[in-house]
Amino acid sequence: MTRRGHDILHDPLLNHGTAHTREERDRLGLRGLLPHQVIPQEVQEARVLENFHAAPTDLARYTILTNLQDRNESLFYRVVTDNIETMMPIIYTPTVGQACQEFSHLFRRSRGMYITIGDRGEVADLLANWPHDDVRVIVVTDGERILGLGDLGSNGMGIPIGKLSLYTACAGIDPATTLPVTIDVGTDNHDLFDDPFYVGMKQPRVRGEAYDALLDEFMEAVTARFPRALIQFEDFGNANAFRLLRRYRDRYCTFNDDIQGTAAVALAGVLSALRITGGNLAEQRFLFHGAGGAGLGIANLIVSALTEAGLTTADARARCWFVDSRGLVVASRTDLTENKLPFAHEAGHAPDLLGAVDEARPTFLIGVSGQHGAFTQDVVRRMAELNERPAIFALSNPTSKAECTAARAYEWTEGRAVFSSGSPFAPVEYQGRTLVPGQGNNAYMFPGVGLGVTAVESGRVTDEMFMVAARTLAGLVSEDHLASGSLYPPLRDIREISAAIAVAVAELAHSQGLARVPRPEDLAAQVRDRMWSPVY
Repeated sequence: MTRRGHDILHDPLLNHGTAHTREERDRLGLRGLLPHQVIPQEVQEARVLENFHAAPTDLARYTILTNLQDRNESLFYRVVTDNIETMMPIIYTPTVGQACQEFSHLFRRSRGMYITIGDRGEVADLLANWPHDDVRVIVVTDGERILGLGDLGSNGMGIPIGKLSLYTACAGIDPATTLPVTIDVGTDNHDLFDDPFYVGMKQPRVRGEAYDALLDEFMEAVTARFPRALIQFEDFGNANAFRLLRRYRDRYCTFNDDIQGTAAVALAGVLSALRITGGNLAEQRFLFHGAGGAGLGIANLIVSALTEAGLTTADARARCWFVDSRGLVVASRTDLTENKLPFAHEAGHAPDLLGAVDEARPTFLIGVSGQHGAFTQDVVRRMAELNERPAIFALSNPTSKAECTAARAYEWTEGRAVFSSGSPFAPVEYQGRTLVPGQGNNAYMFPGVGLGVTAVESGRVTDEMFMVAARTLAGLVSEDHLASGSLYPPLRDIREISAAIAVAVAELAHSQGLARVPRPEDLAAQVRDRMWSPVY
């Protein structure tokens, strides 16, 4: 039955507001429900941008955009897609971090699904309430480790919503086929207990068997309800992230973006950086400040790339060093978790990062610690003494957690640093040169991977897919980009970038026997045909 009148105006997937034509207004029962003037989408977009730029803060701009998304998704994505470099820092890092902290205070209209520990045994019934049957991409979080901000409980829902917005804006995933999910098992952030506006469960986090049972039930139920869906895990705590990835990766079409997506973007940055620094991958030494899911994920993918380059696994791991909260990860320590043990080297103890730099003598310093300012002047200058072109990757999000700013990295290395960050930094003027720091944003990776996986309905997501995606992304970096200091292509080209990654991933899915649809004669055309555009 065709929806009409107010039902259309209150459905963001159908509502075009004042752009509804005279014919549509007659046919859909909209006459009298809208002002007289028919205003085309490009004029609507100009009006949104006027209000956006007049807003006093980034959080106010975020609110303008989310309110627009809740009433007119086509216009929202038109605005975001046409102005991606301006909008991405607002709808995602760094502004989304503050938006998550304020989520319960900003809450206006529910988006997505909330599944609580009290829903055990009824998850399938809850999923039946979702109004769309053809869900292709799901992003799920339990809110325990939101960016570098820690446990935000149900306030972490801003992350799945933001990630799915990027799936659509960057890779053309139809928003009607996306579903953000929060698994609410409580929170250990007791400040939220005292917040009268907090929307989540006010109880300590449930862990252990009850937690695992809920996640198992969710994965089984969501796959039964949406059998063609890709399930992306996002911002789970370190204790669960690797464990759940191992538990589900061979049973479901799933991946963990913090581990695998971050790894692929970082590897692409490494490959691009080598075109500036010289040398080959097998000669590099990597020191990670932070030994959580992101750092270990990057290291494991680098190890895979090093073995492809001819090193043994043991030799490849020997080129990756870690510093955690207790200093350098070395074999003599007795407090190491299972995931760190493969990278525990026979070396002397170094209690701090500067000592670790002296011990490991890295060519790449990679920050994934969430510790603002961890890359001190002494550390960065020591990297510059060891390397003609030191690679400084300050990847922690949001900007307030970055280990080092671009300006300081360039200043402390006399402009020689090859810099990448997780959050955006503005271009830096240094001694008559304009240096453009490259942002290692996961948005370069997960939308394209997701598009490729869903285009061919792959039954699984493999590490090889992230490897081919990283190499594809690095291959799109031009000599001009490198000359300006950027290790990534410009975000304004993100839909073309995502399409290229998607084709490479889809091709690999077919070669691995994972595709559940026949291979067409023109795979690139099939991928592009899947890309939704935000036009009326």
